[in-house]
Amino acid sequence: MEIEVHPSLSFLENTSSTLTKLTDGNPEIQILESKYPVSWSASASVSEGQDLATRTAKAEAWEIHAFEAQARASQPKQNIVPDVTTTSVLKQKHLKEKVKVTKKEDTFLTRPLWPQKFHYILTLVGYSLRPSQLWNFVYLWIHKGGCSFFMIYILILVFAGIPLLFLEMTVGQMLQQGSMDLWKIIGPWAGGVGYTSFMVCFITSMYTNVFSSWILFYLSHSFQFPVPWENCPLLKNASDFDPDCARTTPSIYFWYRQTLKASDRIEDGGPPVLNLSLPLFVSWCLIGAFITNGLKSIGKVMYILVLLPYFILFCFLIRSLLLEGAIYGLQHLLVSKVSALYNIHVWSLAGSQVLFQLGLGFGPIVSLASHMPQSNNCLIDTFIMAVVNVVTLLLITAFILSVLGFWATSITYRCSEKNVETLIKLIKLGKLPPEASPPADLRDNPASIYNTWLNSLPQDIKNMVLSYVPECNIKDQFLQINENQNFAFVAFAEYTSFLPWSAFWSLLFFLFLLFRELGVMVGFMQGIIIPLQDTFSSLRKHTTLLTVGISMLLYLCGLFFTRPPGIYFMRLLSEYWTVLPIFFIVICENITVAWAYEATRFLADMAVLLGIPIPSICGRLWCYVSPVVLLILFVTTLVDLSMKSMTYMAWDSVGSKEVLRQYPSWGLILVIILFLIVILPVPTYFVYCLTSGIPFKYKSKDRLVVFSKSPPLSDKPVPSEKVQKEEILQDDETK
Repeated sequence: MEIEVHPSLSFLENTSSTLTKLTDGNPEIQILESKYPVSWSASASVSEGQDLATRTAKAEAWEIHAFEAQARASQPKQNIVPDVTTTSVLKQKHLKEKVKVTKKEDTFLTRPLWPQKFHYILTLVGYSLRPSQLWNFVYLWIHKGGCSFFMIYILILVFAGIPLLFLEMTVGQMLQQGSMDLWKIIGPWAGGVGYTSFMVCFITSMYTNVFSSWILFYLSHSFQFPVPWENCPLLKNASDFDPDCARTTPSIYFWYRQTLKASDRIEDGGPPVLNLSLPLFVSWCLIGAFITNGLKSIGKVMYILVLLPYFILFCFLIRSLLLEGAIYGLQHLLVSKVSALYNIHVWSLAGSQVLFQLGLGFGPIVSLASHMPQSNNCLIDTFIMAVVNVVTLLLITAFILSVLGFWATSITYRCSEKNVETLIKLIKLGKLPPEASPPADLRDNPASIYNTWLNSLPQDIKNMVLSYVPECNIKDQFLQINENQNFAFVAFAEYTSFLPWSAFWSLLFFLFLLFRELGVMVGFMQGIIIPLQDTFSSLRKHTTLLTVGISMLLYLCGLFFTRPPGIYFMRLLSEYWTVLPIFFIVICENITVAWAYEATRFLADMAVLLGIPIPSICGRLWCYVSPVVLLILFVTTLVDLSMKSMTYMAWDSVGSKEVLRQYPSWGLILVIILFLIVILPVPTYFVYCLTSGIPFKYKSKDRLVVFSKSPPLSDKPVPSEKVQKEEILQDDETK
């Protein structure tokens, strides 16, 4: 039987020599060759006619892309140009419909990029500098070793924080994918890491924006004079102060009774508090308005949400340095406890602080970096972020220590003056002897004069005095600060009430907090929206609807935390739960790049993209240092959490004071169940790959090659010479 040969075979044979010349001299075409694998033979059977026609069409499409790549490459040889032109015209005539399909695919793959790199850096800074973590850093500085703690923080930042930040920025920029589907491309068995990161980001977003509702509530009362947390409110139809406020301070009363309307225990129920539900809705509306128009609007908004808080911070820093008692607070910048260097608990706290301060593991860094050009030097971006982080921490620490010094001094002065009045009354009543008479004039330095007098008394009389009045000690007052976010509200609200023009400074302070929280939430929202749009491409056409839907969903979930016991649930999640999945996620990310894909291959791919060699120290840190550091910190944190009792600071409405309570047993169960739920995708995907025979890592000759069509976000048409690169994974299975 005579074999019929397809007519296109002669055409393919005529052009094969030309294609060989092009491929040999152009690496970009070699990439295309991997993307469009084609094989053909000199003869075929009649039964394979349709197959051969399909393969021929693929071969012709491949040739068109190959010649386009050659045109974008360096100057071609003169003897090839006529063949390229003639063949190109012929292919376009035969494959008109195929070209139309290709153009549709190009449009579909288009990924918007940041209009300016500065917008990208601002968004990363806005996301990473969370007010709660800034406050927590100062607390750790004061109570966990001072300069010694800072040295530990810097060491962990250099050997773990910066390499991991570079890793997240690199994988996002290289693969142009959100955090959900990205990790399965790098390491098949790590496919569940992205889903775990997405769930942690979503759950954290549910309660993080509640901080903004607190700030908006305080901000709405900052226009009053005097501000309501400066004095106790009067009873209705009476001239007496509220007795609940009289038993505590005005700032604490306003925080628990009027802002939170807090319950006495976490077990207590109640509907959402109206004066927090409305501000929460407003904050979600603001966030939705900021991000609806995509990267263009986000970049512009970040000028206000990031740069303006720095201006306010400088104003506060200059003002605080001029306050009485600021020097006492700044002295703690030079305090150092050598014993902290040998305390593994301090190291674990510093490690947790580094991860949360940089925002690692949640997913927004990967998602934000995925909209940068693949040729962007992300190594420089990493060091910029690290420097900004350290400088900001030092500025905020100096500011807060100055404020706390002034606050402790003012409280001590008031305490001394109040004690003098009380002692004079007790002497008149005969409860104290005349020898206990305090000094009459305390105008110059009340605390110093009073304490000098008290220490000069005979021991028996001093004991009698202290049995009636508290001891006014500035050191004890200064060290009363704790890591809870509510203390920042209470202490700084009280601090601003001591200043002239208290309403103005209160307004500035809460604007600073509001801008910082909104900047953080913009980052979290990008960590949710971008992965969803990358996973479900149809959502890209409905960005506004998706943004509104997610904002309303998170608002409804956030209402749970505006209930009277809501703040106790927020502390349960932020202090006892979040740290565990974040350590788990970051460890998995590190192992995926360093061992599943191999650090050397990863850095080689990055060097090709950036056009510069990447220091080999990065690979060594990923392979040998960061995993060990993270594993030790994770185990230490897990042991610390399991050994200490789970407690929270609650409001006691009977005594009008703060009391330390223990979480019920179901609180621990809730933390464990939630942790297991969010990490469940990782072992599930692992088992799936194991049962399906998917290898742990790709073969050594497989690499992440790049060829994408991601034009910059601009209204101008993008010429073909500026077509970007899209990352694809080459595997032997495509052959």
